[in-house]
This record gives sequence, C-alpha cells and structure tokens, in this order.
Amino acid sequence: MLVCDDDPDIRALLRALLERAGMAVSEATDGREALRLVHQEHPALVVLDVNMPSLDGWQTLERLRDFSAVPVLMLTGRDAELEKVRGLRSGADDYVTKPFGRQELLARVQALLRRAPPPGDGAAADVYDDGYVRIDDGNAEVSVLGRPVAVTPLELRLLRTLVRNRGHVLSRDQILDAVWGEGASASQVKLYVGYLRRKLEPASGDVPVPIETVRGFGYRYRTP
Repeated sequence: MLVCDDDPDIRALLRALLERAGMAVSEATDGREALRLVHQEHPALVVLDVNMPSLDGWQTLERLRDFSAVPVLMLTGRDAELEKVRGLRSGADDYVTKPFGRQELLARVQALLRRAPPPGDGAAADVYDDGYVRIDDGNAEVSVLGRPVAVTPLELRLLRTLVRNRGHVLSRDQILDAVWGEGASASQVKLYVGYLRRKLEPASGDVPVPIETVRGFGYRYRTP
C-alpha cells in the first residue's frame, strides 16, 4: 500500500489507519517519489492526493497509467461533480473528499483491494479469448482483433463483468455492485460503458462492438 500526500499529518493519519487494519504502508511526499516507489515496490493500491506541488495528483496519475494498472484512490479537497468525473476519466478507481471519515476511507480501500486481482498471480490467471476480445488477467492486458488496447483497472473490471455474464442482460445496479461497490451512481455505468465501447471498436469499423445496450434493462456482452 502506498500513500502519497505532501501533508505529513495526513500521511501519518492514513498510515495509522491502514496499519491498524493490517496493511503494510509506504509513504511518498510527492508525485515523483510515488512513481519511483510504484516501480520499485509494486504496491497493491495507491492513495493519491490531488493537490501537491511540482507534480500534482492528476499529472502523477497520468504518468502512472502509462506503466501500471494498480488501483488508485484519489484524495481531493473539492466535492464538485466535475472534479470527481475528471478523476474517474483519468484512470482513478475511486475518490474520497477531504476531510474524510476514517471508516469510509478504510471501507473504500478494502473494497478496491477485494476487486483487484492478486498481484503477480500469473500462474493461476485465466485468459479469455472469443476471437474478438482477448483478456489476459495475469498481465491485465486486453486486445481487440489482435490489437493491444490500453484500459484502466476500472474498465478492465467492467469488461470482465460483462464477459463473465456474456449473453445475459445486466442491469446498471448489477454492474454497479460488481464493478464499483458502494458510493457510485448509475450514471457512471453509462459513462464507462461508452468509454469501453470506443476502445473496443475495430480499426476497420466493419465489425459491431459486442457490448449491446438493451433499452430499459441494461447491457449485454454478445459473443461475436
């Protein structure tokens, strides 16, 4: 577990909270140190503050997503909807607004860890391949018709959920429970299904994307 915040009091609070829950915690004081530690330590999750000098949370997240799919929980001082949407679009998996409730933050961390695949568990990982989409769980890689596609951890969980239930219609509430857990809204499902569809579009455009909208019910992955 890596905590990145330039405020030593916040880092100390998070360390105490997470260690009491049985988690090993490393600390970074800025974005550059966080990127170095992710390279070196491969943490199971990163708690990342938005407002930091030099390299802020958004810039750190953008660089992090170039090489890692580690789940990221953003800490933000703003409760505006646009701020939250920006975080989710940038590849964050969840967000907490400062000042935060200790139990809420701990619950969100634990939910992200439950949904994340075990790091480095390549031997036990499954590979799904239907000829159109290929998902390598061990390496967190997705390809479409043989072309690699970059997806965020949240988009990967969404795709896995749809594929595991292929042929069946999933309601937005069912997808929320499986992908986000508590604290999310149905509008996020629509938003991320749209992102995922665009990433799954074939280069030629002559094959339909296998994610269907079933009006009034939800979404279905139809095997090509």
